[in-house]
Amino acid sequence: MLLSPFEWTIVKRYLLPGKSEAFIALVAGISVGVVMLSVAMLVIVMSVMNGFRAELLDKIVGLNGHAIVQAYGGRLDNWEDILADIRETPGVTEASPLIEQPLLTTFNGRVEAVFVRGNTQEDIGELTDKVVLGDITRLQPDAGVVAIGARLAENIGARVGDVVTIINPAGRSTPFGTVPRQVGYEVAAIFEVGLYDYDQAFVVMPIPDAQTLLLTGDTIGMIEVKTEDADNVVEIMEPIAQNLSGTAQVRTWQQINSSIFEALQVERVAMFFALSFMVLVAAFNILSSLVMLVRAKTRDIAIMRTMGATRKSLLKIFVTTGFTVGAIGTLAGLALGFLVLTFRQPIVRGIEIVTGQNLWDPSIRFLTTLPSKTDPVEIAGIVLLALVMSFLATLYPAYKAASTDPVQVLRYE
Repeated sequence: MLLSPFEWTIVKRYLLPGKSEAFIALVAGISVGVVMLSVAMLVIVMSVMNGFRAELLDKIVGLNGHAIVQAYGGRLDNWEDILADIRETPGVTEASPLIEQPLLTTFNGRVEAVFVRGNTQEDIGELTDKVVLGDITRLQPDAGVVAIGARLAENIGARVGDVVTIINPAGRSTPFGTVPRQVGYEVAAIFEVGLYDYDQAFVVMPIPDAQTLLLTGDTIGMIEVKTEDADNVVEIMEPIAQNLSGTAQVRTWQQINSSIFEALQVERVAMFFALSFMVLVAAFNILSSLVMLVRAKTRDIAIMRTMGATRKSLLKIFVTTGFTVGAIGTLAGLALGFLVLTFRQPIVRGIEIVTGQNLWDPSIRFLTTLPSKTDPVEIAGIVLLALVMSFLATLYPAYKAASTDPVQVLRYE
């Protein structure tokens, strides 16, 4: 909708009213502010929720893969052949043996429930960038060393170089009953993957050491699988599930963490729906400001009509005025949203300092930091929603302005 020089002149005058029209300018400024805040809120909330899901998936998949092939009874015999078959399955990019068993650990009188995790040397090497203290390359078979999570180290008071005792209740049988197996391991490294539940419970060691601790011989408990596409993992793993029917079960990341991700999806949709009403409120602000502008400019509109301005020109003038207010608010909202997302962590820390409250408790939020991931499609949808609502809000005031009868107005002026 192209405007003539005359129409642009009137639009600019209405967008920048004089001192005598300060109240109209105030209402228009409030409209810009409401649009800005509504767009910024949508961008911030949706980006944080997308980031939470992506970060949670990335960290969970980083430790457990996209799927787990778990043996019935906890022991997978002839696992080398099964591992070879899985690696040859189309869509599978990586597969490695894994042992994971809930046990107990004790240090200086403190006892904690832990997950002992036996990994291959390649998988242990992938934790290198997560190490906060120590040297994870020391984790070699029969070296008697382990790596523990940062929260676990805090809970039991262990540091690099300390010896922690891991207790396996399924020990050896004696004439006096079963004696729990207790083995001491030196802490070679402390890691932090960013998931609170993992950082407070995981003890990582080489697979041979885990087999010795658990008395499982040469067997393993499960196989970790990574695929080309996390969203199509069910279809990729279907042939494996059929081949291993009755021997092992295949569980995908979606099944293992279904409650978490389903709750995130429901909350994401609900938040978008709820926050969209803020855009509707902003549109009503634009409508009210334009109605006030039309009422204040009734005489000017009548004079423009008598001087030859058409109804179409007036319609274009007021639609453009209201839409420009919405567009300015939308752009300002995008800028504010991205600014808050950029400095989100310092903002959270600042609020915590001022209020004295812990706004981001890792034990509740799963992640140790506030994540963010901006989806261009969602941002485009938010911008489109704001602009469409702004445009629709201008139609009624513009129609009323275009329908003004100059004869009736000027007769009583």
